[in-house]
Amino acid sequence: MKNTFVVISSAGPNRDLSKGTREQPFWDEHAAFIDRLVADGFILMGGPLVDAGGSLLIFNAEDENEVREKMKNDPWLQRGILKQESIKRWQIFIDTRS
Repeated sequence: MKNTFVVISSAGPNRDLSKGTREQPFWDEHAAFIDRLVADGFILMGGPLVDAGGSLLIFNAEDENEVREKMKNDPWLQRGILKQESIKRWQIFIDTRS
């Protein structure tokens, strides 16, 4: 059974806060990695935390270990552009999307 997880990342030590998200090093590799997870139905939603340089992603996964296993290959986490802060299972009570 799949569960919903929220993953919050902060700006890593190699993130240039003077540049936008798409101007960061290894953007193309990171975007391709995330796009694959979206296409596989693993990432449901996500995006940058604009003022903080981090990100928030919503995942569909069996458990926290599956999330960790997938995310360890993110080029931005590997290269310190992002730093993973937390993975939390989330029970959705309110969803107005149709």
